[in-house]
This record gives sequence, C-alpha cells and structure tokens, in this order.
Amino acid sequence: MSQLHFAYVNHGMRFLAAEALSNQEFAVAGISFDGAVTNRPGARFGPAEIRKASHMLCDATHPYFDVSPLEHLGDAGDMVLPNASGLPPVRAAIEEQASVLMQKHHCVFLGGDHSITLALLRAAKKIYAPEQELALIHFDAHCDTWQDHFGEPSGHGTWTYEAIQEGLVSPEHTVQIGIRSSGTKEAREYVQDQGGQIFGARQLRGKDGDALESVIDKIISRIGNRPCYLTLDIDCLDPAFAPGTGTPEPGGMTSSQVLTFLEAFSKLNLIGMDCVEVAPAYDHAELTSNAAATFVWTYLSAQVAKKSF
Repeated sequence: MSQLHFAYVNHGMRFLAAEALSNQEFAVAGISFDGAVTNRPGARFGPAEIRKASHMLCDATHPYFDVSPLEHLGDAGDMVLPNASGLPPVRAAIEEQASVLMQKHHCVFLGGDHSITLALLRAAKKIYAPEQELALIHFDAHCDTWQDHFGEPSGHGTWTYEAIQEGLVSPEHTVQIGIRSSGTKEAREYVQDQGGQIFGARQLRGKDGDALESVIDKIISRIGNRPCYLTLDIDCLDPAFAPGTGTPEPGGMTSSQVLTFLEAFSKLNLIGMDCVEVAPAYDHAELTSNAAATFVWTYLSAQVAKKSF
C-alpha cells in the first residue's frame, strides 16, 4: 500500500496549526479521495483547503465554548490510499487506517467524497459499539440511500443505505438534516421508512436560534446516550454559503443553522465526525472551506469543553 497511493497527500500544513499526531486525545486526518463522485470532481483537494482555512481561526479559542482544542489536538496528515484500484480497496485501506487512529484518539476526518463514510462507520462500530449499532446524524442535501448510483453498485450516494443494511447504524437512531435533492420517494424517505427521522431543508426554512430548539430536542431525545457518529456533507448548506462542492442544491441550510445544531449536539455521546465533499475548484472567496473549517473547529471545541481538561 505504501508504494501505490494518491499523490494528493498533505505533508506540511496542519489543521489549526496543531502539532503532528502523537498521544493527543483528538486527531484530525485527511482522506483525499473523490473516485466515487457522480458530478463534479475535486473533493480530493478538500482536506488541504480546509486545513488552510482553519489557520484564520488564529488561537482557536471558541467564542461559545470558550476553549481551544489546540493543546489536545494532533494532525495525522492524509491517509495513504490505493490509486486507481476501485472503491472496495480504497474503503478497505480507509477502514484499516481509521481503526488504528480510533483505537487511540477521538477522530475527525476531512474528505474527500461521501463514499468514505461507510468505511469510517465500519471502523467506528468495531471500536465504539461492538455489541450494538451506532447512532448516526447525517447533514446532507442528498439522502444517499440509493441502492445503486447511476448503475454503480456503491458510491457516494449509496453509503447510508449500505450502512443500515450492514447493521452498522441503528435505523431508529438515524437522523438526516437538510435533505432536499431530487430522487424517488422510496429513496428520499428510506430512513424514515426504516424508523429513523428526516428534517428536510423545507422544514427548516426560516428557523434559527430558539426556533430550532424543538427540532434539536427531538433529535437529542431520539439519539439518547447511544454512541453517535456525525457526518457532515458540506452541500447541506445552500450554495450561497458553500458553492465549492460537487453537487450543489439550491434551497439549503445556512451556516448559522448548522452551527446551532453542532453546538447543541455537544450534549450527545459523539464518537467521531467527518466533513466531506468540499471541492475547492468551484469555491468562491474560500466560502466553502471556511465554513468546513469552522464546523470542524466547533465540533472539536465542544468535545474538549465536555472533557473539562
């Protein structure tokens, strides 16, 4: 594997200018892969741009949680992945490397396209929930529950369906937020039909701050204390806030809505996060990478604040 890998690997800049990963409690790792996209490519460059944008956060002291994750954070660089070998070997490599990281650290992964999340869930379940299924919070414009994607058996639009079918996540403890893309009713409502919950972008229009409390309360009540993985596709945001993504969908969430959710979800038993589908080539004024960096920083700050170091 070390001889066949993507060339788009970070060897220098680190998230929030953190130290290289050693024994820190929290870890950031890049997954520079976009071989499963179905529209515009380029998410393999997302990790580098998210890291670059994070340096604008200076000392990284969060204004809501009043902590900085820097002292407790290490950057593992980018995973080494097979090149041009197809999706199954890439996922196997991701799962292997993620498992090693998750054994020692609370991890945030920078994508990359959304196909990487299935491999991360496989690793997370073995480590954090071997006797039960994980809970899942899924921010996205797309349901990602197609049983195939444009004729391909697996990709960045099938992973949620696969995760439920494999028993990686509990359907009843799966929540989707921001869904709004076109798709058959069977796919759009799959999570709900399996017992989960969907808060589509239409339901969230005009809601922010206190107006989101009832939605947040329902999600927290549903998830409870079950180990929960959070995946955030940057296209959950309206393209006005995140133009730099492969499959933009008008009518999406605002940055402040997502931040409200992330701040409130600090109450949950979150065991890991990924932020995916940042495609810098289509960005404007670094809006998308700045949003992604802020979301990851907020997640990490919330987790550090909970620890009360």
